[in-house]
Amino acid sequence: MADPSTYRPAPGTIPTEPGVYRFRDENRRVIYVGKANSLRARLSNYFQDVTGLHPRTRQMVFTAASVEWTVVSSEVEALQLEYTWIKRFDPRFNVKYRDDKTYPLLAVSTGETIPRAFFYRGPRRRGVRYFGPYSHAWAVRETLDLLTRVFPVRTCSKGVYNRHEKLGRPCLLGYIDKCSAPCVGRVTPEEHREIVDGFVSFMAGHTDKVVRQLTREMEQAAEDLEFERAARLRDDLGAINKVMEQQAVVLGDATDADLIAVASDELEAAVQIFHVRGGRIRGQRGWVVERTEEPLAALMQDFLIQFYSDAVERALLDAADEAARVKRRGVDQYSTQPPKPGAVVPREILVQHLPDERSEVETLLTELRGSAVDLRVPQRGDKRALMETVERNAQEALRQHKLKRVGDLTARSAALQDIQEVLGLEEAPLRIECTDISHIQGTDVVASLVVFEDGLPRKSDYRRYRVKEAAGDGRSDDVASIAEITRRRFLRHNQDKLAVPDEETEAQTFEDEKVEEFSTDARRFAYPPNLFIVDGGLPQVNAAQKVFDELGIVDVTLIGLAKRLEEIWVPGESDPLILPRSSQGLFLLQQIRDEAHRFAITYHRQQRSKRMRVSELDGVPGLGATRRTELVRHFGSVKKLKAATLEEIAEVKGFGPKLAAAVFDHLHPGTRDSMAP
Repeated sequence: MADPSTYRPAPGTIPTEPGVYRFRDENRRVIYVGKANSLRARLSNYFQDVTGLHPRTRQMVFTAASVEWTVVSSEVEALQLEYTWIKRFDPRFNVKYRDDKTYPLLAVSTGETIPRAFFYRGPRRRGVRYFGPYSHAWAVRETLDLLTRVFPVRTCSKGVYNRHEKLGRPCLLGYIDKCSAPCVGRVTPEEHREIVDGFVSFMAGHTDKVVRQLTREMEQAAEDLEFERAARLRDDLGAINKVMEQQAVVLGDATDADLIAVASDELEAAVQIFHVRGGRIRGQRGWVVERTEEPLAALMQDFLIQFYSDAVERALLDAADEAARVKRRGVDQYSTQPPKPGAVVPREILVQHLPDERSEVETLLTELRGSAVDLRVPQRGDKRALMETVERNAQEALRQHKLKRVGDLTARSAALQDIQEVLGLEEAPLRIECTDISHIQGTDVVASLVVFEDGLPRKSDYRRYRVKEAAGDGRSDDVASIAEITRRRFLRHNQDKLAVPDEETEAQTFEDEKVEEFSTDARRFAYPPNLFIVDGGLPQVNAAQKVFDELGIVDVTLIGLAKRLEEIWVPGESDPLILPRSSQGLFLLQQIRDEAHRFAITYHRQQRSKRMRVSELDGVPGLGATRRTELVRHFGSVKKLKAATLEEIAEVKGFGPKLAAAVFDHLHPGTRDSMAP
């Protein structure tokens, strides 16, 4: 690897104008492409103290052997040139959102004499009406299967249609009334066209008329005692309702928009996009990419440029290929028309984070579409609610991606081996425990302890703690809290090493939150850990090590995991260990730390909610914590307690007339005095 100082440009030689730069390796291959409003300011950041760079960036500058740049006239031109070079050179250190799939569509060949409905992938053609895209092929086929009960349109290919036309008998779909069988003259072309028009109208969103007609016919058939026909119409109505549920209107006024959200952690980012066409969600796509040091606004900007530029370019190439194919066949009925930019780049693009260079990105998107594009963050109403749904999907996609990596046996084995090698352990850490602290400005301080065995959570051994010593003065002291929890966990460590697992306990199934708080009773951990993780940096891990020294624990490896760059801190070491960002071991450690954080947050919310429920009863003379809790439990809430009479309060177990009067007067000051004669 080259030293960045060997190819650093001389001071003052880098221009201050906007431009695009390329880093090349020793073989002259482009490994990174970037843009900047000021080339000098941006490139100078790469040649500062390399220890302050993001690990991915640090690896890039050491892999590179030279840097070059091109000055452009505007920031919009810089965006375009950056995209062009990324497509051309495919640099290994650039984040790329690859999406070379063609998404399934429901097509209706309205240009034919006898139109047909069919599943389709590929470029759009003239004379065909398209609905979609759908996220899955089965969704197209299920929609078509449901709707042909009500709209028995032709779905067969040209060859099948011609064969049955010669045979003089319909196919199976014709016999079961899922096709009107125009091939044998059961309906005229004009009548079949009316069925197709109803199908297209329904798919375009005009559903109320069909529902009302089917409901009316079903009720009439029931009145006429035609129960078989009424049952068939009932099933048809059920099929219609199922399709309507799949394509429910989410935005009014037939809005065409894309909604984009990002969920990220320190290592990766998940991007989700919902395509809304005609007010309905027509498709959903997602990507998970490696996270860089750039903020989410920059990640969003890169995604917008790459995704829509790729989409327009791919649509044009598909149209050209289809035109050449049609020309070779000599067929002009389905001649290809250029893709409508609005079908690829909608008028509205709603994002979770606005790009830093919003105006330039809007200009580029406008050029791609051919008309104005509105790029903004939704603030209220249905669009804001739908954006929250997209955000939840992005978070779930990231969570599922991480769980998939941890859940794979091969990946778990590789992860444990990575951890063993980087920490220099004699054997893989089959049992790992991790603790985390949660509080708000020193109040309701709690801690969690989660356990992973063989890379999987062992929820029967989870613990949660109320921290007392470290937060007694109402201030936050994470270091002292870590020391307290470590001491409480390992107080009986030597006895736990001799513990024999209880077979009944081993066979029991534990739900997510059914865990008990650790105390000094006879309940023990099943096994001692091989590795103990504290959430934090060097101060936290040193505090835990002092407890280990105090208790004489030498057979448990201790580390700290810091959130900033996922650094691994070892007691007594001045520098952290850095695992490669693609390491399976780093993903497992992060998963364990995130689970401890989730469990601590859940317990903290429970404690805070419990405290807030009874806070209005603070200061009642003679009312302690036990009776206060009993009072709220009896009435169900403080609000219902306020509505209770003095006599009803006095009926609570343990409450006499004097204490009941004190509670009533505290909640209703001056009320009894005003009622006195």
